[in-house]
Amino acid sequence: MLWIITITALATSLVLVFLQNFKTPEKAVERKVAHRHAVSDPQFRREMSVLMGPSIVQGNRVTALQNGQEIFPAMLLAIRSAQTSITFETHIYWSGEMGEAFSQAFSERARAGVPVSVIIDWVGSNKMEPSLLDSMQAAGVRVQRYRPLHWYHIGRMNNRTHRKLLVVDGCIGFTGGVGIADQWTGDGGDPDHWRDTHYRIEGPVVAQLQAAFNDNWIKTTGQVLNGPSYFPALQGHGDMDAHVFVASPSGGSESMHLMYLLAIAASEVTIDLAASYFVPDRLLIRALIAARGRNVRVRILLPGPHIDAFTVKIASKADWGELLHAGAEIHVYQPTMLHTKLLIIDAEFVSVGSTNFDMRSIRLNDEASLNIYSTAFATQTTAVFEDDLLRAEPYSLAYWQRRSWREKVSERILLPIRSQL
Repeated sequence: MLWIITITALATSLVLVFLQNFKTPEKAVERKVAHRHAVSDPQFRREMSVLMGPSIVQGNRVTALQNGQEIFPAMLLAIRSAQTSITFETHIYWSGEMGEAFSQAFSERARAGVPVSVIIDWVGSNKMEPSLLDSMQAAGVRVQRYRPLHWYHIGRMNNRTHRKLLVVDGCIGFTGGVGIADQWTGDGGDPDHWRDTHYRIEGPVVAQLQAAFNDNWIKTTGQVLNGPSYFPALQGHGDMDAHVFVASPSGGSESMHLMYLLAIAASEVTIDLAASYFVPDRLLIRALIAARGRNVRVRILLPGPHIDAFTVKIASKADWGELLHAGAEIHVYQPTMLHTKLLIIDAEFVSVGSTNFDMRSIRLNDEASLNIYSTAFATQTTAVFEDDLLRAEPYSLAYWQRRSWREKVSERILLPIRSQL
């Protein structure tokens, strides 16, 4: 009898620990955010500064880099030029040409005496050969795997770092959508090479990018990276206002959700959204529909025939009909996997980074976003968005209504686990 009780208790404990992985934040936004002012209103910036955390800072320059042919050379050049420090965090790091190139660049700088600190998500690096890690560590690179499989992480195995951060000498930063894998090489023109955008950043906001890295470095090692090697005095490099903020289940998990809701609620003219994984909750759907009620043009660019997460594609379509009926435009990208994460409001506000427009990114992953308040930058970004639209096909309400019964049944089956996709 005792052994039955013991086994039952152990089984119950394991189930309870496992269920911790599906726990969402205790405090969550539950009601629609009302439209009170426009993105151009100073009140919008005041609220974004206060509610998102770091204040908006002036004097930044953000350069958009399109696809691997622009992104990887710029990142590797910055790494190879490092003199005082390198910090790097990513979700995907796989073996291959790019994995080897980054490993060699980090190792060379570490052997030259530059402190190199790297965080790689344990799940996201499952296709990384151990030899790459070994060679970096042998060269002196301080590599941390984020939440590896240990008994004390079982309750948080579902909480991954999805942040994409690179900071060199505390003064040049990068963030965006790319991981370190050969899928991101090239020009995004065929199914084997994904479409994505990354951003090179200079100016005072880089310190906030460094702080975002420090957030997980402290969680992983208990150490604080500080001093002028990591946080030098930063001069202005441009005329863009910007700030970086983070979200994670352990703190500030509703930041991303609230940011999207506030930005969409402030829209008065246009919402342009590119999302590699589009599985929003009811509040975000209602916010987009409410924007249509204000006669805001809503354009949503999503992956088409090429997507690496088929379950996401199925679950996503369940919401398309409601949006299409409200007059939102949905376009599906054709040439390859669309991995871009982008929100543009009224050609004045742009949000980029690692965050997908789904509940996993918003409530389960560690994420970092860069918000840019610049009409010129928003105009340039809109031009790139519209160029991508030329490579997409419009998806109509009639087409959605004709989807097969298998698709409809699959959507229902996936409904209970939408937040995990």
